[in-house]
Amino acid sequence: MATRKDKTTENAIRDVLIPTVQAIGRSGKLIYLLIVLVLGIIIWKVFSSKSESSTIEYNTNLIEKQIKNVGKLVVTEGHFAEVLTYKDQKKYLMDLVSFEKKAIIIVNADVTVSYDLHQVKYDVDQNNKTITILSIPKEEIKISPNIEYYDVEQSTLNEFTGADYNKVNKTVRANLAKKIEKSSLKTNAKNRLVSELSKILILTNTMGWKLVYDGTEISNDNDFKKSL
Repeated sequence: MATRKDKTTENAIRDVLIPTVQAIGRSGKLIYLLIVLVLGIIIWKVFSSKSESSTIEYNTNLIEKQIKNVGKLVVTEGHFAEVLTYKDQKKYLMDLVSFEKKAIIIVNADVTVSYDLHQVKYDVDQNNKTITILSIPKEEIKISPNIEYYDVEQSTLNEFTGADYNKVNKTVRANLAKKIEKSSLKTNAKNRLVSELSKILILTNTMGWKLVYDGTEISNDNDFKKSL
């Protein structure tokens, strides 16, 4: 909006100066012509400098707005299933008598890997037209297992207790964590993260600004992937 007003003002100045210069030129008063030209150049410089400052401020506001739009929760979901056999044995009378409990355990787990981009910290340098991303949050992994017990066998002297269920839960989560590391879930989540951050990169490139992260200028998506 500011740029449009400046152009209108410049056109108005031009419409006034040109006829004035032509009239003075025809009258032969050269000194007046020079004065008018100097004044015209000064006025032109003043309006030009204001326009440039307004443009920088306008670009900065656009970039900050885009970063806020990017700031959201990026979530990648996965599903894992496994079957476990749990056994526990108690022995008595010098191991002559034993009582066993066991069960088949079926696990279905929903897993999410997320990045809270509201926590992205950045710095805006208007003078150097540079956006510096100071920090990107670590991924958050949430495991929600559904554990079901089948073919449960136990005795009065060796029953399932809360300690057994806690042990099973701990084992299930450990196994799922290993599966997540070997799967493509975290990689897919990182790709989504890069996709969101690339929106900032596209905007800075369009406006002639630079984007910097971890001391490196980011020019494309691969630069992001290497830095993350």
